[in-house]
Amino acid sequence: MRKAMVVSQLRTTDVSDPLVIAAMSEVPREDFVPAASRNVAYSDRGVSVGNNRSLNAPLSTGRLLTAAELRPDDRVLLIGAATGYTAAVLSRIVGQVTAVEQSARLVTKAEENLEGLANVTVHKGELDAGCADSAPYSVIVVDGVIEQVPDALVAQLEPEGRLVAAIADRGVARLALGRKAGNIVGYQYFADCGGIVLPGFETAQGFEF
Repeated sequence: MRKAMVVSQLRTTDVSDPLVIAAMSEVPREDFVPAASRNVAYSDRGVSVGNNRSLNAPLSTGRLLTAAELRPDDRVLLIGAATGYTAAVLSRIVGQVTAVEQSARLVTKAEENLEGLANVTVHKGELDAGCADSAPYSVIVVDGVIEQVPDALVAQLEPEGRLVAAIADRGVARLALGRKAGNIVGYQYFADCGGIVLPGFETAQGFEF
């Protein structure tokens, strides 16, 4: 099923980075989902992992990581660790991964799943706050759909750093690559793609009469 995911989902939809393809070909996604969901671990949709959270669909994750143009010397902040799958994929490509998760149960599960990976640390905290203690980062990966990128994350990105996320735009999730110049990140949208909504990134609603 992992091979089928690579052939039918990734290679046919612009997931072209050989490092990303190799990592997703090797990491056993079935080990990061509940036992009852192992048979759908590689399906083209999110998989619930409890605590009102799900792993993002493989295609969405693969396209985000490809757009990030990951390098071996990158220091990556991962927003939305869940059970640790994307952190495990990143660990095979980049130098250091700092993963943030707000659910205490999922933090424990991620730490268990990622045990032995010296270049990955998991922190408990609000997703929209990132992890300032280990900043700056050359890449920030938001592995899910959000309505806005908070200033706290932009501040933790180093100059000329890259940020990838799926940003909700009038009900449509659009994959975006951002690059930082000064204190501003400019975004380029490159695909519409489904994904798992992450909590804590809602746009404040304006007052209406």
